[in-house]
Amino acid sequence: MELEAGALNSKTMSNKKLCSKSIMFKVDKIDLSNLDVMLEKHLNKIFPKSVVARRPLESWEIDLAKLDVHYSVANGGYGTVYRGSYDSQDVAVKVLDWGEDGVATAAEISALRASFWQEVTVWHKLDHPNVTKFIGASMGTSNLKMPLPAVGRNPPSKACCVISEFLPGGTLKHYLSKNKKNKLPYKVVIRLALDLARGLSYLHSRKIVHRDVKTDNMLLDANHNLKIADFGIALDATNGSELTGESGTYGYMAPEVLNGKPYNRKCDVYSFGICLWEIYCCKTPYSKLSLVTVSCISFNQHLRPEIPKCCPSGLANIMRKCWDSKPERRPEMHEVVKMLEAIDTSKGGGMIPTLRNHHVFCLFPTRRP
Repeated sequence: MELEAGALNSKTMSNKKLCSKSIMFKVDKIDLSNLDVMLEKHLNKIFPKSVVARRPLESWEIDLAKLDVHYSVANGGYGTVYRGSYDSQDVAVKVLDWGEDGVATAAEISALRASFWQEVTVWHKLDHPNVTKFIGASMGTSNLKMPLPAVGRNPPSKACCVISEFLPGGTLKHYLSKNKKNKLPYKVVIRLALDLARGLSYLHSRKIVHRDVKTDNMLLDANHNLKIADFGIALDATNGSELTGESGTYGYMAPEVLNGKPYNRKCDVYSFGICLWEIYCCKTPYSKLSLVTVSCISFNQHLRPEIPKCCPSGLANIMRKCWDSKPERRPEMHEVVKMLEAIDTSKGGGMIPTLRNHHVFCLFPTRRP
């Protein structure tokens, strides 16, 4: 019996060793890189998704099940804008690569995510008729149902998206370009200028500095009402401290920003002055100058767009006050609103349409309505 027990123990020990070796062998062969994926799939089979632990949702995060992305309407370095619908509402969906496809550098990923957070943090608190309505956002998700790309470019595997109301009128820049020859009636000029001024006045009242005021970042609804968009580099200046760092677009940037000096909300006022000239003239500022020349405006602070002689003095004075080289001499945006509201448009004053020889004749008393 002792021999049998010893043989049995010996056999058991042998089996344990064999089993141990077998287990060691199998573990050694497991692909650990896919272990987390396998585990997630396994948990999803056993437990409903609601049970799986997840981080708390932000107040502005959307329910992706309610979002349908239809087709692309614009492309840029920031990503792609699609037309879509959210909870039966017509929306614009700006999709940004979340930076996990191995293409972007670490610095680019960091800048991308910072811009996303900045835009959402500022935008979701705003509510004004002249500010594009923010609906919601989603970050770093692979659950977006994207349409097939029209030109061989696949959407990112992980993306963040910002959803806003869809404005069918397109950008103010495009609208002005379409009216380059015929120009705009004076009443339309003042109405668009007032929309922009009121929107900026509201932002400044909320201590928000847009920092990239230009006609590309203004959208129009079906009735050509203007709404401010793109808050990617906007900042909350609630603490009252001055801002630093070059930001914005050459041609619209205030001299103090270009010079690398501290600045405040008055940089938006300067940019508004340039936009006001552009709305009146339906032309791109400094279109004949190179970017190098434009970027050197800070070294020649008197370089400004040339105001046409046919421009009514009241409007011309607002332009000059807004793009004054000294920020402290520029008016506040709520003061600009009052100046524009005081302008009489009943006698006309619009720019004369461009003729075939591309010269503009500003003859008094003849003016555009």
